[in-house]
Amino acid sequence: MKTLPLDTLVEGDCIEVMRSLPEGSVDLIFADPPYNLQLGGDLHRPNNSRVNGVEEAWDRFDDFAAYDRFTFDWLSAARRLLKPTGTLWVIGSYHNIFRVGKTLQDIGYWVLNDIIWVKTNPMPNFKGTRFTNAHETMIWCSRGQDAKYTFNYAAMKALNEDLQMRSDWTLPLCTGQERLKDDNGDKAHPTQKPEALLHRVIMASSNPGDVVLDPFSGTGTTAAVAKRLGRRYIGIERDAAYGAIAAKRLRQTPPPTDTEVIAPLPSKRKEPRIPFGALVERGLLTPGEVLESPCRRHTAKVRADGTIISARHRGSIHQVGAAVQGAPSCNGWTYWRLRTHGGKKAPIDVLRQKLRAEAEARLTA
Repeated sequence: MKTLPLDTLVEGDCIEVMRSLPEGSVDLIFADPPYNLQLGGDLHRPNNSRVNGVEEAWDRFDDFAAYDRFTFDWLSAARRLLKPTGTLWVIGSYHNIFRVGKTLQDIGYWVLNDIIWVKTNPMPNFKGTRFTNAHETMIWCSRGQDAKYTFNYAAMKALNEDLQMRSDWTLPLCTGQERLKDDNGDKAHPTQKPEALLHRVIMASSNPGDVVLDPFSGTGTTAAVAKRLGRRYIGIERDAAYGAIAAKRLRQTPPPTDTEVIAPLPSKRKEPRIPFGALVERGLLTPGEVLESPCRRHTAKVRADGTIISARHRGSIHQVGAAVQGAPSCNGWTYWRLRTHGGKKAPIDVLRQKLRAEAEARLTA
């Protein structure tokens, strides 16, 4: 294949298919490889009913060495496909994720985070011989230590009620109507991941129009979420039955009709830079105007050169804000307040946002 098979499910061995694709052509890879669970014998519930676990041939390997060779081969093929700015996510359980992590580092990937998916409804430990296994681990990594990569920090914060997103994600297993069934009414795939998990991964580390690849596509969860979020997708799956279910699923998944609603909230770092002095130059603040701290204990006067002066300190809004608090640093834009026409106090960042909106309007005009 000389070109990317965009918005396509490719049937075949993932290592062979990835090796045939153009180098440096993919923005994001999400991989849910075989876990090599090493199950021995049947598992039954207390009522003696049999638990349907992962029994498929694709999860069986002769030994750890065979699994390690497989892991090295697919991770190497995946790294070749990633753009310099691309990232890879891989999910696993305690059976395999530590071996996968070592191989990642041996190949040259740089680990950015490990994310713990805490399951709200895990399968119990029916034998009562161990703790209930209530989580899985995802490793998020870039191509190398110094690589630049996409991280939509502001979008993740917005998803988390304006709090910084942590590395423990509490989400339920895939159940109910989301769980796909085969013609017999059984689970179509034993390890189908919830769409909520992929929504967060794709929103965090890609942008609309980016190419998202899943080398172990299964029933197409990654592709379906990517399509809904306006990303281009490629799914690779060697099992024709899974591929058929995924294809049907994707036909029933509508693409976004409004591109504005799928774009991640832009990071403040990417917004136009507005110096405090610009507020004085534009007449939004006048020399001598008094700024006040949130606690009302500290005040400072605006100076004509874009600095401020308090009773004992002078300098930038950040320097004086830190000095009056005895703090190592301060975001002066959110710390200093100004009385508005309605008599209320508002952060001076409101004035900065006004100038930013004007600057962005000029850029898009």
